[in-house]
Amino acid sequence: MHATLPLLVNTNFPPLARQVVDTLQVNLGYRCNQSCLHCHVGAGPNRTEEMSGDTIQAVIEFLDTSPNVRTLDLTGGAPELNRYFRKLVAAAHTRGVRVIDRCNLTILEEPGHADLDEFLAQHGVEVVASMPCYLEDNVDRQRGKGVFDASIRGLQRLNALGYGKEDTGLALNLVYNPQGASLPPAQGTLQEAYRSHLHKHFGVTFNQLFTLANMPIQRFGSTLVSKGQFSSYMALLRSAHRAENLAQVMCRSLVSVDWQGYLYDCDFNQQLGMPIRVAGKPRIHLTEVQARQLEDQPIRVADHCFGCTAGQGSSCGGALAEASAPKPCTH
Repeated sequence: MHATLPLLVNTNFPPLARQVVDTLQVNLGYRCNQSCLHCHVGAGPNRTEEMSGDTIQAVIEFLDTSPNVRTLDLTGGAPELNRYFRKLVAAAHTRGVRVIDRCNLTILEEPGHADLDEFLAQHGVEVVASMPCYLEDNVDRQRGKGVFDASIRGLQRLNALGYGKEDTGLALNLVYNPQGASLPPAQGTLQEAYRSHLHKHFGVTFNQLFTLANMPIQRFGSTLVSKGQFSSYMALLRSAHRAENLAQVMCRSLVSVDWQGYLYDCDFNQQLGMPIRVAGKPRIHLTEVQARQLEDQPIRVADHCFGCTAGQGSSCGGALAEASAPKPCTH
């Protein structure tokens, strides 16, 4: 795999500083039942990295000492494959912390996860589900044959429990990624296309669609290098930069934790090996600091950060700005 950090570190991206930390995003490991081209983690079935029980306990203790952190955002790989996933979810739920599960939907059909949908519903977990298009061919091309059908079945199971329905308190949001080296379409317009198609053909409902730009790192970044498209993609991101998105980028209120418990400004910096540095330390473990000590600290930036501010802007909560040029989910 081609390393992209050397191509990104020489940057003129605007400086950023963290504000109040209200979200802890935890990567529970890189093992996944899928191997997606756009994956910025490089996750897959053969990855063995997994957060230990001791580190899970450290995450719980970090929540206990961080009263402003009211959201626990769980990612991977497939976060549900971590053997301590349910322990962490239950602990956060007991503490009144909002829990987000970044779910690939097909995990619901994996052995040992038959009751996962019911567990998520019982603990009021917000599901953010990968669904890179509403068209079968596009999804299977990006994520593997049969993934679309399995994803639809997963969405239908979640709907049956009340997810994506009004007045249930069970949020179901979908995530769109472009097929290649292009910016996401306008979020609002694409959301309505998803809503109409999925309901008409499959009876599926959901709350919101989040559109995310593909990051030029890990598997996707390496593919760009191999195809000779890295420079042109970076030029696209730079040319589409919108300064107004800087006020809302996720790293200003979020801290990312890797599977070993070390802290990063975001999940993308984590995958590039750019840890948070405090008091001259090359990296900080979550057992060494409290959330309030990370406030007002500078955020490490590089050229990949333009992926968050290009066009409508991308964050873990979707687009940051209003649309200007709608496009359909067909490319």
